[in-house]
Amino acid sequence: MANTDDDRRPKYQRIADSLREAIQSGEYGPGDRLPGENELMAAHGVARMTARQALSVLRDEGVAEARKGAGVFVRAFRPLRRRGIQRLSQQQWGSGRSIWSADIENRALEVDQVTVSEEAAPDRISAVLELADDETVCVRRRRFVLEGKPVLLATSYLPTSVVAGSAITQEDTGPGGTYARLAELGYKPVHFREEIRSRMPSKDEAAQLSMSSGTPVILICRTAFADEGRPVEINEMTLDAASYILEYDFDA
Repeated sequence: MANTDDDRRPKYQRIADSLREAIQSGEYGPGDRLPGENELMAAHGVARMTARQALSVLRDEGVAEARKGAGVFVRAFRPLRRRGIQRLSQQQWGSGRSIWSADIENRALEVDQVTVSEEAAPDRISAVLELADDETVCVRRRRFVLEGKPVLLATSYLPTSVVAGSAITQEDTGPGGTYARLAELGYKPVHFREEIRSRMPSKDEAAQLSMSSGTPVILICRTAFADEGRPVEINEMTLDAASYILEYDFDA
């Protein structure tokens, strides 16, 4: 009988697929220890390197994590479901709630790194925000940590001429965040555009997000528009792909 496509998979991939199926079926739950190299060698009749490669596949996918001296365990962190449409509704930020509250339910979220500065606008930002040649931007850089796990790096750019002297130039923007403050300034966001890409992280991104090797990042660039199509904010976000599910729920 001819081999199937599955039969032609490398042995380490077959083992990894088998372990992944066991995790998805609930045989191994969050925090459970997976079979070690010696156990996989005995069960599948493979060399140590093959067993090691199989476990590496799951670690690289973010499904499992290695604990020094203890083994490889099913990752206990539950991915964050990012509700791309609901979180940006005026009903959300307009009522003083953080847009994050649409995603995190009762989970603990912390912004553990915040810097705010006035800077010259990079060319790509200046072009989208339609700035004059010498116009600066307010730059807000943040790192978001969910249940102790860094999940997102975000950098927002807003025209200084729009936000000067407002709470947007402070670390704490207040209830409803940046979009509520823009509304108070007369630049209420009425339309958003998000562009999504994916790539492997830089060394600095991987370090800041405490990412496992081989895990990609999701890049989301959001532009907020006020009345008459005026762009008032660009937010460039870098997400740990293993920590997110992107959900878009809308009517036909």
